[in-house]
Amino acid sequence: MAALANALSFAFAMGWEILWALILGFLLSGVVQAVVSKGEMSRLLPDSKPKTILLASALGAASSSCSYAAVALARSIFKKGGDFKAAMAFQFASTNLVLELGIILAVLMGWQFTLAEFTGGPIMIVLLVLMLRTAMTKSRVAEARTQAEQNRQGRMEGHAGMDMSVSGAGNIVARALSPKGLTAISHFYVMDWASVWTDIALGLLISGALAAWVPNGFWQAFFLVRHPLAAKLVGPLIGPLVAVVSFVCSVGNVPLAAVLWNGGISFGGVVSFLFADLIILPILN
Repeated sequence: MAALANALSFAFAMGWEILWALILGFLLSGVVQAVVSKGEMSRLLPDSKPKTILLASALGAASSSCSYAAVALARSIFKKGGDFKAAMAFQFASTNLVLELGIILAVLMGWQFTLAEFTGGPIMIVLLVLMLRTAMTKSRVAEARTQAEQNRQGRMEGHAGMDMSVSGAGNIVARALSPKGLTAISHFYVMDWASVWTDIALGLLISGALAAWVPNGFWQAFFLVRHPLAAKLVGPLIGPLVAVVSFVCSVGNVPLAAVLWNGGISFGGVVSFLFADLIILPILN
């Protein structure tokens, strides 16, 4: 019982520490989603020009931080006529460049990790778009659109399909502060919480258990702490593998990343672990 209590204590302490960041991040995300409709996102992302990719990244950074919702939203944008590469940039940004993720990283692990996340994210988006321009021919994009239009229901398809944004006359501030705008913000806020609370809770519980039950000696041996050069080379390779089997996405990964960092994984290993949230097994499936 003492071991279980210790693990739960670790989990609760980390959860309490990041709660305010989640509240702030989801509130800002709700405001953006309330004034920018999903249909409008599709119209704003018709091609893969640099300006469009930049806009896709900005819209993604201001949207939901749930990896499942990000995939569903990207598919919705693509189905409604948005460019495939722009949709992928949106998807990546909506899990790796969101405000709440940066704040939580700074709170739990330090500003250096926030800087790495927001520096590496744009670089990876550029590399992703360049790769897709070569790999995704017109025929492959057509196949992807056919697949997307089959309407297979993923975990967060309901979230992606709902559009409660406020349209009409008035600037963004006026629409956000209108009665309909405030109602929409509250709905999006609750939906964002509903989409990620299980991942956050799972991430906290796993992190608490690992922090309480796994001795530091194991982590140090696993991450080759006594061999600095090898640790720097192996860490970025181990990080994504741990992410793939963790079944936790985006914000929920941060507490686990903190445990790995305290256990001795290299800085690059932590960053690669965080960036791998879109290749966890449930999403790949």
